[in-house]
Amino acid sequence: PTTIELPHGEHVTLEPVVRGRRRLGVKNFDPCTILLNNDLAAGMPGILEDLHEQYLLPPLHAGWPVRRKSNHFHSYEELSKRFGKLLGIDPWLINPMFGKCGEVDFHDGAGMECLRSNADALLTRIRRKYKEYGINEKPFVVVKSDDRGQGMGIMTVRDAKELEAPRAGSGLGVGTDVGASTELIIQEGVLTNERMNDAVAEPVVYMMDRYVVGGFYRVHADRGADQDLTAPGSKFVPLAFAESTHLPQPGMKPGASAPNRFYMYGVIARLAMVAASYELEATDPNAEIYD
Repeated sequence: PTTIELPHGEHVTLEPVVRGRRRLGVKNFDPCTILLNNDLAAGMPGILEDLHEQYLLPPLHAGWPVRRKSNHFHSYEELSKRFGKLLGIDPWLINPMFGKCGEVDFHDGAGMECLRSNADALLTRIRRKYKEYGINEKPFVVVKSDDRGQGMGIMTVRDAKELEAPRAGSGLGVGTDVGASTELIIQEGVLTNERMNDAVAEPVVYMMDRYVVGGFYRVHADRGADQDLTAPGSKFVPLAFAESTHLPQPGMKPGASAPNRFYMYGVIARLAMVAASYELEATDPNAEIYD
């Protein structure tokens, strides 16, 4: 065991896990539930497989060796359509459009024409929406790997002609093996309009079960409103839900007050959580079948 002393005089003891024939635990403790605080991006450890009568939360098929972003976006898209119909709003207001092209080989350029045509089609759809809502911005899409494990760079594209393949400095294929095929998705880009001390900031919401419990702003002073903020140099600022996020503040213009804005964050977070549950149900390798 490893003991870690805490600043206030208390301590935390880390116990080594013990794997039995079909169960996982620690010395003198056999748990019924195992809480997994790892996205398994580095691979699926065998010690977690074939557990008997133990709940693993989240399950193994929620890890990146199995999970695909496109599955989640599809589940969220279907949910946003139902939610939009219920409220009488355009689902696009809460659901960025996306497309999936399949595998692209960065070594010989196979699949790049499919990528360009899909990006062009998505940009055209976004332009129509911008015109419909009077948005005076130039639309863009983001091209990235469908799974997290590929290590591909994220590329912002405003014109399909930018996807000439393969060319140096494009940002595509970064971190992939030469000649390896990579499954890609194309997602509508959304400008990050939040600011913290003049730096671009995006909200991240934490949930436990179906409850919003807080979150933080990811802040990056060297990034633009159309760029990915998950890069070296980013900082994190607590996003305190000072007032209830369950009801907007009466009498205030929608989106004008902090409680209303936080409320909207919470709505999207809860929708995403429900979508994740549908996603995991659809991809469960041991799903129960009901006649």
